[in-house]
Amino acid sequence: MEKGKDKPKRRWGDRRDGRRVKAPGLQTVMGYLMPKRTECEVCLQDVLDVTELVKAIERKNAEHPDYKTTVFHCAVTALARMVKERPLMNRFIQGYRMYERDEISISFIVKRRFADGAEESLMVLVPKDEDTIDSVSQKIYGNVKETRKSETSTGGIDATIDAFARLPRFVLMIAIKIIRWLDFWGKTPKALTEGDTNYTTILCSNLGSIKAPAVYHHLNNYGTNSIMVTFGTIHKQEMIMPDGTKQVRDVMDFGATLDERIADGFYFARSFRLVQHIFAHPELLDRPLGEPSGYEY
Repeated sequence: MEKGKDKPKRRWGDRRDGRRVKAPGLQTVMGYLMPKRTECEVCLQDVLDVTELVKAIERKNAEHPDYKTTVFHCAVTALARMVKERPLMNRFIQGYRMYERDEISISFIVKRRFADGAEESLMVLVPKDEDTIDSVSQKIYGNVKETRKSETSTGGIDATIDAFARLPRFVLMIAIKIIRWLDFWGKTPKALTEGDTNYTTILCSNLGSIKAPAVYHHLNNYGTNSIMVTFGTIHKQEMIMPDGTKQVRDVMDFGATLDERIADGFYFARSFRLVQHIFAHPELLDRPLGEPSGYEY
């Protein structure tokens, strides 16, 4: 939503977390033929040229040595801009109906310590129209730093999950069935969805932080998340440039898994070309998200 504007008034058939939208005939029928999100996965694997981005990050970090802007911070900002300009990427299907979210949300999982057995914490970022790479970076840096102050969950959805995990097996089985039924009808309590990565626009995994390559990651039938993106390590790779010459560039592999029912392949391809364009022109990250990139598809 634009700054200063209220969310649209809820109508009959809307959910708390999204407005019902009319889906094309093919996508409507697909929702009934393949009601599970995991039946409708489309996978994309590619590499992003991050040469110019790495240079821009080095310049930016020299200006504020108190904290470091990272490639992952830039990736989150780029994805947020992509969704802002490509609104069909902010849709989901639940209960055989299609909805569009009122806000963009990017989520990821934070390891409290880089050690075997260390706990993980769920983190959700809701970027605003006025946000730029600087504000997004500060938010992520601050949230991660606060999370890693403790080696165990201190509240929020993490504490809720821990509480469910302590229930006896038969009680937990019944509770999960009830929650799934509520999820189908869009009646899941806010306390169970707020901060849950399964209820966000895009769930990211920064595998490069653990020196791993980007991999395929499944979607979940629970919740409303329709897009999963993984980022791998940065490495050198020879690439053919637009002028036909060959250059060794800094690249980062990434993978994306999408629910094909929310849009078609043409729309998906154009959306991720925008992400590639942003990485090649990192100055776009300094613009507020509400300001169009000007990219010509």
